[in-house]
Amino acid sequence: MLLYGLFWITFSFGLDLLTIGLFGFLANPFSPQSVLREDLLSFLAALGAALAMARLERRPMGAYGLPGERAFGKWFWLGCLLGFVEVSVLMGLIAAFGGYSFGTVSLHGAEVARWGGLWFVAFVAVGLAEEYLFRGYWQYTLAGGIGFWLAAILLSVLFGAVHLWNPGEGYVGAAGVAVTGLLFAFTLRRTGNLWLAVGWHASFDFGETFLYSVPDSGAVFEHHLSSATLHGAKWLTGGTVGPEGSVFSFLTMGMLAIAIHFLFPAKKTRDEAG
Repeated sequence: MLLYGLFWITFSFGLDLLTIGLFGFLANPFSPQSVLREDLLSFLAALGAALAMARLERRPMGAYGLPGERAFGKWFWLGCLLGFVEVSVLMGLIAAFGGYSFGTVSLHGAEVARWGGLWFVAFVAVGLAEEYLFRGYWQYTLAGGIGFWLAAILLSVLFGAVHLWNPGEGYVGAAGVAVTGLLFAFTLRRTGNLWLAVGWHASFDFGETFLYSVPDSGAVFEHHLSSATLHGAKWLTGGTVGPEGSVFSFLTMGMLAIAIHFLFPAKKTRDEAG
């Protein structure tokens, strides 16, 4: 695991230097271009580190959660649907209790397709980077030593803690992120790969940032669809954290965990089948 971390840091540093040398710095960290570049580089670094470890450990790359033959296949698009359902139900509940107003439309015509498409691609990069980094090689390796769920809990807590660096993030929001990590680990357990989680992650973030135009893990990004506002108690809206800090976020995640349980039944072991 330490060797994987060393590979990831080395590749990240090298890719950052190369990209800055070729294209310079991006001045606005809240633009889709900046998010896309940062997370794409992070994913490529994690992928490169995993490739190096796969060669050393003589395992196929697909063992770490992203089998190439299933790339952007049906599980990815089902994940996109589930992410859209989750964020839409969440925003609907907040709105029903008076905590959300859509406002006026800020983009028109071709701008909707332009910025919407760019944000979706950027959040696919976010989904790839964060899922592969926190539920890829490290999840696979830790699970072999301490068990799947203990590994998932440790990495999900780390996943939530990392988000505390975001401006506007808080402890309740970070706890929500950690629970999200466990939910995505559950999809990994039931489907055997991360493609469902990648699509889900991308779609939920896209819905928050672009479609419903609210803070995403404490960050307010540019070029969203409307002038939406959140108003009311923090328990309802999540405050500066955004909907991920709402109590309804935990409710919707619980509902979808139940849905995953029935959509992807646990496979019986030989002893149970016998």
